[in-house]
Amino acid sequence: QVQLVESGGGLVQAGGSLRLSCVASGNILRINNMGWYRQAPGTQRELVASISSAGSTNYADSAKGRFTISSDNAKMTVSLQMTSMKAEDTAVYYCNADVRHRGTVFPGNYWGQGTQVTVSS
Repeated sequence: QVQLVESGGGLVQAGGSLRLSCVASGNILRINNMGWYRQAPGTQRELVASISSAGSTNYADSAKGRFTISSDNAKMTVSLQMTSMKAEDTAVYYCNADVRHRGTVFPGNYWGQGTQVTVSS
């Protein structure tokens, strides 16, 4: 019912910046929460940042002060601006959304395909 498409991943040097974007589409009445997660090889997937429909944000300690999450509820998008990037930020980044659908009271949770972010040095 819902599709999430990420973009913006790639290779960046340490200290540089990268901006990830995610667009949600489909049967969506309201997005309750959207977030970015990441997973490096051999590690657990972890929350990087999230934002609620009311604009409340949550960041991993490693992201605080360097990353900024933002959303546009009307366009159903969420972005992650990453600055001062470190090698430890290298991972596959996934967009996630918790939504209310039209025509049903059951909420849904969806994941994007993921986008690779590689930080050199």
